[in-house]
Amino acid sequence: MRRSLAAACLIFSLVSVQSVVADPSFKELAARTEVRPIETLTLTDQQFLTGDKSGKAAVIAGELRLPQGASGRLPAVVLMHGSGGAGPREEFWSKTFNEMGIASFLVDSFSGRGLTSVSANQAMLGRFNMILDAYRAHANLSAHARIDRSRIALMGFSRGGQTALYASLKRFHQAWDPEVAFAAYIPLYASCNPTLIGDTDVSGVPIRMFHGSADDYVPVAPCRAYVERLRAAGNDVRLTEFADAHHAYDNPLGGKTPVVATNRRACVPASSRRRRPASSSTPKPGSPSATGIPASRSIPTPATTRRRHWRPRWRSRSCCGRSSN
Repeated sequence: MRRSLAAACLIFSLVSVQSVVADPSFKELAARTEVRPIETLTLTDQQFLTGDKSGKAAVIAGELRLPQGASGRLPAVVLMHGSGGAGPREEFWSKTFNEMGIASFLVDSFSGRGLTSVSANQAMLGRFNMILDAYRAHANLSAHARIDRSRIALMGFSRGGQTALYASLKRFHQAWDPEVAFAAYIPLYASCNPTLIGDTDVSGVPIRMFHGSADDYVPVAPCRAYVERLRAAGNDVRLTEFADAHHAYDNPLGGKTPVVATNRRACVPASSRRRRPASSSTPKPGSPSATGIPASRSIPTPATTRRRHWRPRWRSRSCCGRSSN
């Protein structure tokens, strides 16, 4: 009886697999996946900012996913995770880009250093260390036979978003890799708090920033100010804000209730926090006006491409921000 039941379950599973294969979303599966070692350094912020290359040698990894049906050299997006490490959000974007015919290269800056998360203690890894990891990832991809070196973009989330933002500084290019040349920088809900020497002298390629107006873990206000300074210096930069979106709004498995950081301090009661009213002209995620890209090539967001996975982050009732992602 048990064997008959097991056989029936197996047959049912095979039938289910066949139905999945016929689903259009099957295109999100990579034609080829490679886990590539990346030689880098573990540095303090002081070492990175001063160009001190005496840091500890480290080997991290990046997962390269090549899309189906593509030939020749491909465009690629390097993905930098947040403080919680790589997870469903990064997998979502990897598959989304693959569906667009774009290769993805997800860099894991933690595992090779013996880390899983720095959410509770950001000092476990220098804030700027991942910029070097991004540069080394660019060099790794540039040597790949299937990747078009001139079409490699950098995208990051939260801590990784800060990486994607400040990796654009020419000062850092000159100090760490004069050959690095990303085609675009795409920071999502990045912290713009640091004010650095030469921080308006950035690469001449597009910088496209995305942030939730309701983000109270990494507030958008400093980014508004930084964008104004970048624009005043003649840079191609744009900040898109999504009304009522909180931190890590694109995490497909993110719950509606924010997770409060364990090392929270200086809490401000929700009743005393000032909310910025959403503008009626605020663009919707994925719209041409939000991305600055023609509608046929707009960067998709979970709200526009995967509504079955979309779980918005509603306003928090707790007095402090949530753990960084």
